[in-house]
Amino acid sequence: MIRPLLSKIISNLKNSIGWKTNRKIVVFSVDDYGNVRLNSTQARKNMDAAGMKIYSRFDALDTLETTQDLQQLFDVLSSVNDKNGKHAVFTPFALPCNIDFEKMEADDFQQFYFETLPNTYKKLAIQQPEAYTGTWELWKEGIAKGFLKPQFHGREHLNLKIFNDKLLKRDAQLLTALKNKSYTSISDDDYPTMSSTAELDFWDVKENEALKPILKEGLQLFEEVYGYKSNYFTPPVFNIHHSLFQTLKDNGIQFLDLALLRQEHQGLNVYKKSFNYIGKKTKEGLNIMVRNVVFEPTEDRGMDWVDFAMNQIETAFRWNKPAIISSHRVNFCGHIDPQNRDKGLDSLKRLLQEIVKKWPDVEFMAADELATYLKNK
Repeated sequence: MIRPLLSKIISNLKNSIGWKTNRKIVVFSVDDYGNVRLNSTQARKNMDAAGMKIYSRFDALDTLETTQDLQQLFDVLSSVNDKNGKHAVFTPFALPCNIDFEKMEADDFQQFYFETLPNTYKKLAIQQPEAYTGTWELWKEGIAKGFLKPQFHGREHLNLKIFNDKLLKRDAQLLTALKNKSYTSISDDDYPTMSSTAELDFWDVKENEALKPILKEGLQLFEEVYGYKSNYFTPPVFNIHHSLFQTLKDNGIQFLDLALLRQEHQGLNVYKKSFNYIGKKTKEGLNIMVRNVVFEPTEDRGMDWVDFAMNQIETAFRWNKPAIISSHRVNFCGHIDPQNRDKGLDSLKRLLQEIVKKWPDVEFMAADELATYLKNK
């Protein structure tokens, strides 16, 4: 009784203030594309044998998107059309770079090296041709045909301070993961304010100075990899300190994805709370965007995710707000377990069908398209 009531209160709170529109707009903001987390089934078996824990479904199932992942996703997105005859679109919050596992191994794992995503795919097409032949070409086709409109999610999806610290200590978990061309099941218990996958987490606020050039380079490489400048940023794990906002602004970011109720780390395990809403502005002039619908169909919470998402979309539309649906790539990954992808895509297809049935005047938009429309409205 209490939990559903709290969920309703939060859902209404998300939509009560900020930019409004009478148009029924649906956006899918989907995190983690372009990121190598788990390399393969064999890699997972090797790490299991080494005693490395599976902390979440991400450690068990989240792989770089394969050709089949993208083909089947495009089939689902094209299965419905909005009032303008436009199919659904994903905004993948994506990384342009990954760990260069081969170069690190050749250097006996002495230091961190990264590579751009096309190079990652080029290697994987040779190492795992049944999964990755033609994947990068399909990625570019998806952008050209309007199935995907990626935006920036960081240079790479890891915390370089934790990574380098563990590398220096010759941490067994990290070395085992790297030898299996993966970055997953890495404990961060010794780092109370940091996640091993959160690029912008820190202990001392001074560490943010070293993050500014990483963000700048990441945005430059995003343009090189995906073919255009990103203007919209979702920080990995939603964590970012405000001292980095100007760097984002100076390098082309206009829109910043933040949590509704945010706890910003101030350094040394001290946090400051803030409340966000769609259209709130930072002093640097960034426009804050807040996702107001959650859709994680392969996460077992004992509920029907389609019904849950539909209820949240209905609440958003009732408040004259767009529905910005938050999700993760892991819901649509089938490289480790095809049944995981089937479950995620079946749920996505059912959600899309119910949306167009209930709201025939719905419009599908990429996240930056919506944000630009609201900003100029």
